[in-house]
Amino acid sequence: MTLPVEILAFEYPPISHLVEWPDIFFKGSAFAINKVVLGYFLAVIATLAIFVLAGRKAALVPSGIQNVAESSIDFIRNGIVMQTMGPSGLAWVPFLTTLFFFILFNNMLELVPGWQMPGTARMALPAFLAVLVWVLFNVVGIKSQGIGGYLKSTLFPPGVPPALYLLVTPIEFVSTFLVRPFSLAVRLFANLLAGHILLVTFAVLSAALWVGDWYAVFLPLPVVMLIFLFGFELLVSFLQAYIFTILAAVYIGGAMHPEH
Repeated sequence: MTLPVEILAFEYPPISHLVEWPDIFFKGSAFAINKVVLGYFLAVIATLAIFVLAGRKAALVPSGIQNVAESSIDFIRNGIVMQTMGPSGLAWVPFLTTLFFFILFNNMLELVPGWQMPGTARMALPAFLAVLVWVLFNVVGIKSQGIGGYLKSTLFPPGVPPALYLLVTPIEFVSTFLVRPFSLAVRLFANLLAGHILLVTFAVLSAALWVGDWYAVFLPLPVVMLIFLFGFELLVSFLQAYIFTILAAVYIGGAMHPEH
């Protein structure tokens, strides 16, 4: 049973009301759609819109949405792929660009007035994306090196004295096959959930102090903090999308080129 927490004059909503939303369509079925799922659809539509519109209005000198699309692709290609995978990783630019924008738009939904719920603050989406990256880098590793070569390069790192394999091999196994997907998912989920809770906290506190009583003199404090957090969460939304994308590139690139 969840109970509201009462602090001074405001009533804080239970945590279940911050991340769980009622079904809107197909209520009670396995295909039920709620606010979070609609956010996933919006993120997909926004990602597609950028590149479809940019492609339809392609000009020799880019401007507007074409400028945004081309700058984004250059950012992913030069800032992530070339730095982590090299020229052989250029084929992954479309996937990594899509991944970056899908996560970024889901993160930024926490800042949209009236919506204010990041899709990545529900564990299902970060976990799915982390498992997707895990499958991809393992498939790429097996395809590039063969299953024996991939396991050998992963579990028996070159340059390590054989006497240390007893210690290093179990650590590499846990790190590569268990910790990587877990840390990818938890990092994204925890950062966005924490930001969502902070924004809700100071929004509730600001609303509670919007009264005609004496303690309304404290109203500017939470309002200023709320504005600061809004800008901070904008930065966090970008950074978490970038971190998830660059780690995906590092894992895939490492599976392609074990010598690196």
